[in-house]
Amino acid sequence: MLIKSVTDESFREYGKVLEGYDNSDLIKRMKTIPMPGTGTAYEASIPVLEESLLFPEYRDREYGGMPVQIGMCWGFNTRLNCLEYHRDSEVNIGESDFILLLARQSSIEGGKLDTSSVRAFRVPAGVAVEVYATTLHYAPCQSSDAGFRVAVILPRGTNTGKPAFSAKCAEDRWMTARNKWLLSHADSDEARNGAYVGLVGENIDIRREI
Repeated sequence: MLIKSVTDESFREYGKVLEGYDNSDLIKRMKTIPMPGTGTAYEASIPVLEESLLFPEYRDREYGGMPVQIGMCWGFNTRLNCLEYHRDSEVNIGESDFILLLARQSSIEGGKLDTSSVRAFRVPAGVAVEVYATTLHYAPCQSSDAGFRVAVILPRGTNTGKPAFSAKCAEDRWMTARNKWLLSHADSDEARNGAYVGLVGENIDIRREI
């Protein structure tokens, strides 16, 4: 799979590189959080990250003053497994280089998305990228055997407990958490745990590309 940079013109369909942020304090705080032994970890809101001097900057400049949270996804991953989307943009900042596997929400047809439409982009360490609400994404992929730490900034409450309601359409059944709609690949732990299987084709593994 070809891995392009987020500075490539083709990334403009999926998101943009944010300017005017010095992420050094946030990255320093990210490094204090130990890596998991295997697999990935995610927490929606991490106090030590939200105490960063950058917290009000992202809240006010990027999200226009809306309540936000800073969490992190970190660990070891080279596979697609799932794609998710929110009703809002997501900001990612990596402690080291990392890779995003992305697709457009408009590529979902009849509740299915063919993984041949997924594209890979490398994000340099310390660079903040906005992933648009119309872009499907999931856990980052590592760019080296050292794994990854990626800060995740979202509207507060996202990825917390799923609201209780009666499903009225197919998309309602894709929701797995607050403000989170997810399509899993049949060859994933999420599918085995009951998540909606909406990805068809190869479960992409970038191991050969890094």
